[in-house]
Amino acid sequence: MSPLFSSRIRPAHIIAVGFLLLILTGALLLTLPAATRSGESASFSDALFTATSSTCVTGLVVHDTFEYWSFFGQLVLLLLIQAGGMGVVTMAVAVALIMRRRIGLKQRFVLQEAISAPRMGGIVRMTGFILRLTFALEGLGALLLALRFCPQMGFVQGMWYAVFHSVSAFCNAGFDLMGVTAPYASLTGYVGDPLVSLTIAGLIVAGGLGFFAWSDIRDHTWHLRSYRLQTKLVLSVTAALLLLPALFFYFFEFSQPQWASLTQSERILASVFQSVTPRTAGFNTVNLGLLSMPSVLLMILLMLTGGSPGSTAGGFKTTSLAMLFLSIRAVLSQRDSIQVFHRRIPPEVLRNTVALVMLYVILFLSGGILLCCFDDVSLSQALFECASAIGTVGLTLGITPELSDASRLVLISLMYFGRVGGLTMLYAMTGSHVPVPAQMPQEKIAIG
Repeated sequence: MSPLFSSRIRPAHIIAVGFLLLILTGALLLTLPAATRSGESASFSDALFTATSSTCVTGLVVHDTFEYWSFFGQLVLLLLIQAGGMGVVTMAVAVALIMRRRIGLKQRFVLQEAISAPRMGGIVRMTGFILRLTFALEGLGALLLALRFCPQMGFVQGMWYAVFHSVSAFCNAGFDLMGVTAPYASLTGYVGDPLVSLTIAGLIVAGGLGFFAWSDIRDHTWHLRSYRLQTKLVLSVTAALLLLPALFFYFFEFSQPQWASLTQSERILASVFQSVTPRTAGFNTVNLGLLSMPSVLLMILLMLTGGSPGSTAGGFKTTSLAMLFLSIRAVLSQRDSIQVFHRRIPPEVLRNTVALVMLYVILFLSGGILLCCFDDVSLSQALFECASAIGTVGLTLGITPELSDASRLVLISLMYFGRVGGLTMLYAMTGSHVPVPAQMPQEKIAIG
């Protein structure tokens, strides 16, 4: 079908190489003189960082998107965001479907891993559902945003802004064109606008739920008991991660003196929006440089968690967070297995969860240390940027444009790892091992 689906390499390799090729292609396009407003070629370092950020749907930038990139450059970013959000393999299979080419067993297996499908059966139909859902929600979001942007900017520019921000929000990218008002402004000019704030927030949540959760919602509507266990966990954890941070921001953060200028309705909207965007969109409606340290720490934890499996979001995922808390509950209740919603979860799921979360934490902390070594930044700033990169979020405390090339390379690596996925990267870097039937003698050790 395509060299991308060669039988000589495993699915993890295909996914990792596919994202890498897309990044390099985008970087080369962004170095063209037509991609910048000045007509001068962007440096390869700037182009590579921006292409990685857009393909990995992160949103960290070294130049303001509106001020630096031309319409052609912005269009390249939009295409990279769309392809990166839906996944390289998904896009390749979508093209094959459009061209009416046969999808073989090998391609179905790769697609299953790429979109975190629980089984291979119906995988091609699922791809069609992903495409329809994506374009339907992005189209609806664009229409709602156009109601605000078209009267403000004119029909043509307003529609372009509506489409760009709708795709960026649903794909959890965080790229914006609001530098038309002030550089790196993001959505701070719409902190009190419910149409823009809630539309963007809704698209972020929709993209972060995961396509298989949406499939369950489509098939079973309000019959919650019929949902798969994964969907129940995704919805439960997502609801908790939206409600609890919103309450924290409202009652603690936005009651601080630096936010005295916010009205009551702006405080409510800002609290809701700031609880949504760290997982993992990168838009902001307030100046993040004014946040207190507890709020910065909370946002770091939310960025590391991210969205749900099979979604456009990054992070180690809501189901991993659920597994960690459920394992604590199992220990406290002295159960031999993890149980939730009248189901027992296999022990290998917890093993994979611990490996994945520890990998994220190690890379996150290592990246923060390296940024502090390479550049004169505080540890809190470095950790915030690294959490934003590995969680593919895009929120920033404003230090990214000033970082050295070495620090940018650290962030590029974290963004790539965060988008491709921790387990996928591990499988891609390690060889295939044949399991040995014999088992070693068992011996307990003391912990705690």
